Amino acid sequence: MDEIRNNGTTERAVLAGVIRNTEDEESLDELQELAVTAGAEVVGIVTQRRDNINTAHYIGKGKLEELKLFVEDREADLVITDDELTGTQIKNIEDYVNVRVIDRTSLILDIFAGRARTRESMLQVELAQLRYRLPRLTGLGTQLSRLGGGIGTRGPGETKLESDRRHIQNRIRAIERKMKEIERHRSLYRERRKKNQVPVVAVAGYTNAGKSTLLNALAEADAYVEDKLFATLDPSARRLVLPSGRELVLVDTVGFIRKLPHDLVEAFKSTLEEVKYADLILHVIDAASPDMEEKVRVVERVLTDLGAVNSPKINVYNKIDLVDVVPTVNGRGVYISAKDKTGLDMLMQEIEKTVFSDVKIVTLLLPYDKPKEYSYLKEKANILEEAYEARGILVKAEVGKEMMDRIREYIISVYA
Repeated sequence: MDEIRNNGTTERAVLAGVIRNTEDEESLDELQELAVTAGAEVVGIVTQRRDNINTAHYIGKGKLEELKLFVEDREADLVITDDELTGTQIKNIEDYVNVRVIDRTSLILDIFAGRARTRESMLQVELAQLRYRLPRLTGLGTQLSRLGGGIGTRGPGETKLESDRRHIQNRIRAIERKMKEIERHRSLYRERRKKNQVPVVAVAGYTNAGKSTLLNALAEADAYVEDKLFATLDPSARRLVLPSGRELVLVDTVGFIRKLPHDLVEAFKSTLEEVKYADLILHVIDAASPDMEEKVRVVERVLTDLGAVNSPKINVYNKIDLVDVVPTVNGRGVYISAKDKTGLDMLMQEIEKTVFSDVKIVTLLLPYDKPKEYSYLKEKANILEEAYEARGILVKAEVGKEMMDRIREYIISVYA
């Protein structure tokens, strides 16, 4: 991704965060990664330990003065806070420190705006940005009047955001109508896959865990791979042929992250629902991450919010080439290095065992006066053997539960 620049220069950013617990400290480290991903140069970090956020200025008055002096000393152009701010908080901090202020949510939305490639993802990002900015019109007024951009200002054009509240609301409604149409097409596509009995495996996980690298390694696809947060935004589907010859669809998804903006989750609901409706979820985990367990909890929370908590799942511990001691697995898990293609055979075995757990090998005799049933079997089942006999066509095939119910009266024997 090209760096986000303001008037041709990389923006110098100071990060500000309120520390309430250990998770906030880890979140601030992640904020630094996000800022770098957006193209900023992080020139310093200011933190304050307190039980809650100051409703007027995010941090206390004394710390705010410290932030102001720090910004001046480092010649910073931008302050990025680790928590979502109200319009009033943004305005109050800007008035005090005399530089532009954005929050974590705005930063993530900006990165998403830079990553969006398809019409659907562009609409989703714009919808999330408009929903975020609508209640902050007053506080964001000075930002929106600035031409020339900078981090946190990409996405919907300036004229959209400088117009009145009604215009923005109309734009939101227009995008929502377009998204409903896209959702309808996506739903029809899912139904078609289900009708054709093509299993879907969703690849999910914390951002930068190696999902796209795994997708490429398994399906020999050409998904975008980069060692930055949110390298993959647009979901991509790839065909995977297992060693047995069985086929399924692999679906990559956008990476999850701490404090994932609610507006973003809502806007990307149709995309994220690929996880909910999948036959199996591969939860890709960065085994080399020092805060691996916390990242696993974040992903589990999002999966719960999406209604996918009870879906069949395999924990895929990736990047084992970077660790000396392999972490302990709770529940089902496979150790791999997607980069080195280590452990992929075991992973594919686990995928096949899970996805095709209800598949049986049957022998059946189809009468010659049942051509529709024979055509259905040829199209949907994995035919192993067939022979033409006096009474009809003798077929040995692999069939799933749904197909089994339809052809039950013709079954002679079941092998597995």
